[in-house]
Amino acid sequence: MKIIVTDPIARQGIEILKASGLEVEEKPGIPPDELVKIIPDYDAIIVRSATKVTKPVIGAGNKLKVIGRAGVGLDNIDLKAAKDKGIKVLNTPAATSISVAELALGFMFAAARHIADATASMRQGKWEKKKLKGTELFGKTLGIIGSGRIGTELAKRADAMGMNVLIVDPYIKKCAVGEIRTLEQMLPKADYISIHVPLGDETYHMVNKAIFNKMKDGVIFVNASRGGIVDEDALYEACKSGKIGVAAIDVYEKEPLKDSPLYTLPNVIGTPHLGAQTKEGQIRAGIGVAEKVRDALLEKN
Repeated sequence: MKIIVTDPIARQGIEILKASGLEVEEKPGIPPDELVKIIPDYDAIIVRSATKVTKPVIGAGNKLKVIGRAGVGLDNIDLKAAKDKGIKVLNTPAATSISVAELALGFMFAAARHIADATASMRQGKWEKKKLKGTELFGKTLGIIGSGRIGTELAKRADAMGMNVLIVDPYIKKCAVGEIRTLEQMLPKADYISIHVPLGDETYHMVNKAIFNKMKDGVIFVNASRGGIVDEDALYEACKSGKIGVAAIDVYEKEPLKDSPLYTLPNVIGTPHLGAQTKEGQIRAGIGVAEKVRDALLEKN
């Protein structure tokens, strides 16, 4: 059986597949139209976030049995089209949870201590010690929207540092760390807010102008989840007005990001979708997706 890997995964994952007698072809960055042409030859496809496994791709995959996603989100895969054809969709939800949680925490430190501004100032030969006075995270209130694996990992770390953690998640009744609150209760209390929910019809632009208006003035806002969850026009206005003290962003509605007005503002810091981009996280994701795809094709699960 043949597997096509269209986004890079850890070599350990590739070797697991080959050791099982499966034929693996790596074609990172393959154009969508080319993928549609060659997908009929493959029994499985493994992707990360870059490749879009669209309805045309799935429709052309006459032999396709498995779609493997090395990571958490499945918004780059047409799940309905896969379900209609009886194709298994497998991912590795736990593999990069710590990586993303640590990035969110890093954003919080960077915002609280003006690390980006201080670095830029030092490059200009300045010594702006008084201007760049920061704040401690200790004793501050962190609101986490979404208490899945990533939200829970962030909550544990924030709690360990002495932060007050408020969890917003309508699908749970208790949490291991922090206190459960409604969105309306959390928004005016949180000094920091971090988003950790999947992207779907229910969550698209769930953070919008009305939500920003209910936040505490000067709140530090972190999004290392999915770009479409946040209305970027509303985010821009909230940052420009000072409603948001600092916005720290890793994900965007359209990626790669180009010429966004957000980065004309001094209180916006960000990264190019680096949440899962750690050596350890990618090894876990690569091994995990390889094992799941292998077992599904060889019917070991």
